[in-house]
Amino acid sequence: MDVLQNISYEVKEKKCIAYRKDDPEYLVIIPMDESEIGQLEDFLAYLKERLMKDCSLVVFKVDDWNRELSPWDAPAVFGKDDFGHGAEETLFFVKNILIPYEKEKINAKENIRIILGGYSLAGLFSLYCGYQTDDFYAIAAASPSVWFQGWAEYIKDREFMAKRVYLSLGDKEDKSKNPLLRTVSDNIREQYDSLCSRLSKENCTLEWNEGNHFTDTTGRCVKGIIWCLR
Repeated sequence: MDVLQNISYEVKEKKCIAYRKDDPEYLVIIPMDESEIGQLEDFLAYLKERLMKDCSLVVFKVDDWNRELSPWDAPAVFGKDDFGHGAEETLFFVKNILIPYEKEKINAKENIRIILGGYSLAGLFSLYCGYQTDDFYAIAAASPSVWFQGWAEYIKDREFMAKRVYLSLGDKEDKSKNPLLRTVSDNIREQYDSLCSRLSKENCTLEWNEGNHFTDTTGRCVKGIIWCLR
């Protein structure tokens, strides 16, 4: 497999899009919703050089964003849709179904480095997975929803099992009428300090971007993945 192969498929009723390279050093996994998948070509344009060189990428579609990516039940923040508790089930899919499936398809070595990343609630989900299992080499959490009710308490004195982590946030994301969302800047700083105490500053970074939560979402996510690939 000398060139990158674009494969679309379904596994356990989840739509997946893989960009595969034979025996890569890294496997990058990203949950996306329908709108993000619609911008996937822009995402790939940023990453193309790295994909051709040393990594494969697989995206899986999230149908119920608030349920599938939330670590526990919480009341609605946007509109009327409450948050569910589907993160554990989604992690099971990633760890026990998607990763073995892709590793077989790309002839991966046992020591392949797996990066999990995402934007917003998918970024929080990625962090959650880093606390749940050591399967991931690195976590790329771009503008993660660390304002999530109960998250600040959850990370206290809890072991983080990935080896590297990228965090980012927009410098205007805390400019909100919602008191919960206004905590996001303080919470991301606490998240960074907590991870640095466990991983060291060499393996943890926090990048501040210009704009609110909806500014350059694709670019922010790509920056996190690229940092993890260094």
